[in-house]
Amino acid sequence: MLAGLGLTAGAEGETIGVAMPTQDLQRWNQDGENMKAQLEEKGYVVDLQYAGNDSATQASQIENMIANGDQLLVVASIDGDSLGTVLAQAKEAGIPVIAYDRLIMNTDAVSYYATFDNYLVGKTQGEFLVDALDLENQDGPFNLEMVTGDPGDNNVNFFFGGAMDVLQPYIDAGKLVVPSGQMTKDEVATLNWATDAAQSRFENILSSNYADGTTLHAVLASNDSTALGVVNALAANYTGEYPIITGQDCDIANVPHIVDGTQAMSVFKDTRALASKVVEMVDAIITGAEVPVNDTETYDNGTGVIPSFLCEPTAVTADNYKEILIDSGYYTEDQIQ
Repeated sequence: MLAGLGLTAGAEGETIGVAMPTQDLQRWNQDGENMKAQLEEKGYVVDLQYAGNDSATQASQIENMIANGDQLLVVASIDGDSLGTVLAQAKEAGIPVIAYDRLIMNTDAVSYYATFDNYLVGKTQGEFLVDALDLENQDGPFNLEMVTGDPGDNNVNFFFGGAMDVLQPYIDAGKLVVPSGQMTKDEVATLNWATDAAQSRFENILSSNYADGTTLHAVLASNDSTALGVVNALAANYTGEYPIITGQDCDIANVPHIVDGTQAMSVFKDTRALASKVVEMVDAIITGAEVPVNDTETYDNGTGVIPSFLCEPTAVTADNYKEILIDSGYYTEDQIQ
């Protein structure tokens, strides 16, 4: 039995609530289905819900999970600050909560956090641009624009922060310049990580700053859905030298762009590995075993540091995509044609 939570050993018949933000992005479908399959293999009943990127819907779904007696909740939040009230009900009912990939903020109901090393994701993107532009040896100046994600997603702080810790010294030195002047996290945000929102903003950047033939050398895009918006905007509105574009998630829509070079890289987060780790964490909590964590310092949600497990991301390019994405069984060759 896990002290204070009233959970008994054994998975048979225990119901685990899994709350995912949306089915509009490929990665959440994969996360949800991977976790569901692995939990069911261990004998759990899985209540998997998608909230259509609506915070009120997600809160209602979680409330129903609590009312239905789910023994544990795994929650990938839409808005990290919007679930405090409903999760207070979970805590009162003795239901532990694992925050999945996105840290849930300002509530003491979160027991654990499972994610990728999100600071390292941004750092990897920044270092890729430094290497690709040879900023150690070239004076530039090189023109850079930036597109990050939803302002309500706490991970944006780590993605953007990790990248800017790498890039800011080169901006300060004048080797990198941002012609649009849009450099703060709020200025470069993309609501819901939506491709069309990223595309619309980037079309405005291109028309305002690059229509005169100015070269765009690089784009820091925090993930693949925003990178796709950049690629779409460039295809319609830019005829100059093609920029180096980063990304994250290795979405199936983006892999052909990585293969043909229109997107230089994507940071791969193998959601199978994250789902497996969360299943381990769930099983440990339910059976009263020691919960696997490897970080007890980084992720403070406003009520204290949340014990976390961080999986490591990998940079994928045209040179290694076959090994990492195809040979591992994540995709088939046919899927990315």
